[in-house]
Amino acid sequence: MESLPIIELLSYTLPAVVTGLVAYYFFDLHTKNEEGRRRYLLNKEAQKNALPLRLQAFERMTLYMERINPTKLLIRIAPLSQDKNDYENLIIAQIEQEFEHNLTQQIYMSEECWTIIVTAKNATIQMIRKANMNDRVDSADKLREVLLNDLMEKQSPSNAALAYIKNEVGQLW
Repeated sequence: MESLPIIELLSYTLPAVVTGLVAYYFFDLHTKNEEGRRRYLLNKEAQKNALPLRLQAFERMTLYMERINPTKLLIRIAPLSQDKNDYENLIIAQIEQEFEHNLTQQIYMSEECWTIIVTAKNATIQMIRKANMNDRVDSADKLREVLLNDLMEKQSPSNAALAYIKNEVGQLW
């Protein structure tokens, strides 16, 4: 007879426990869903505000890549004297100055894109230094000529970086 009250107690308690567990499961699922929805809306709003800044950074780095393209750089910057070393230093200083001006744009780009931009800058500087070491180069005008002839044979490092930037911007859509 004593087992009858226990069975009776279980018959009332067990459905209440199962109902409580099911309610907890659905409440927890609903709470997680709402949290995910809020996070999505916040992320969507942040992207809406950040996209113009990212696009502006890509525009500035595209302009930088165009400006350090040796062909355009040599046309834009005329030698101040016939000393080849002075001209080399002037060109490299222009590249570095523009780079420092755009340094903050890296926070809006992927690490890989920024690395490619820095590599293109360094490769351009190396190309200028290598051309200056050439035995044929004895003046600033000859340095310009050798650099332009080298670029007719191979692609500028900034062109490869530009292609990557365009690809990354295309992925934003």
